[in-house]
Amino acid sequence: MRIIKVKDYDEMSKKAAEIIIERVRRAPDMVLGLATGGTPIGTYQELVSDHVHAETSYRNVTTFNLDEYIGLSGESSHSYRAFMNKHLFELIDILEENIHIPNGVSEDIQKECIEYEELIQKHGGIDLQILGIGQNGHIGFNEPGTSFESTTHIVELDPSTREANARFFKNSEDVPEKAITIGIATIMRSKEILLLISGEQKRAAFKQLVNGEVDEKFPASVLKKHQNVSIIADDAARGD
Repeated sequence: MRIIKVKDYDEMSKKAAEIIIERVRRAPDMVLGLATGGTPIGTYQELVSDHVHAETSYRNVTTFNLDEYIGLSGESSHSYRAFMNKHLFELIDILEENIHIPNGVSEDIQKECIEYEELIQKHGGIDLQILGIGQNGHIGFNEPGTSFESTTHIVELDPSTREANARFFKNSEDVPEKAITIGIATIMRSKEILLLISGEQKRAAFKQLVNGEVDEKFPASVLKKHQNVSIIADDAARGD
């Protein structure tokens, strides 16, 4: 794992965007794995700014999002589809047919998982996967105890994860209890992984990732086994 040290959230976002932009310019038809939550918002803002001013194009880029809440349609303002539309998709020139996010209201959620996994593999897997990390070490919505062999699957969200995401909802009880997420094995098949870590609240997770053992109890630890992982961590997260 390569650790890129940055001062703060803004610098982390700029550095992450620089890496993504360089990869897109080098391979305009790449497959990009995207994350949601508070951590990547700044990165997406930087991508949009670059698109507007430097005209980096995403017309031939294919995207796969890590996850989606079960029970929320793409029209719901709390869905990850709506999040991505607001912060990125509606602000760049990506084609609708190249955007992929799990369908949280599919009539057959298990079939949706299988088909989403197959679609990722049909596209040759993820070229660059963007990740955040939960305070409990989750990546995507792969909570502690998730098998390292898992592919796209249904997950019951840990109470700490639901609590962390409650800020995006009017009431904490409105946070869905389940989600569809790309599995750990699928993430690990990505050719390159970019992990973003910011803030004092993520310091314990950063320390555990760097110093701890590889263990399914801390899902992000599996990244130690990947050959091409870069971690962009700010001063507050590193605590050094």
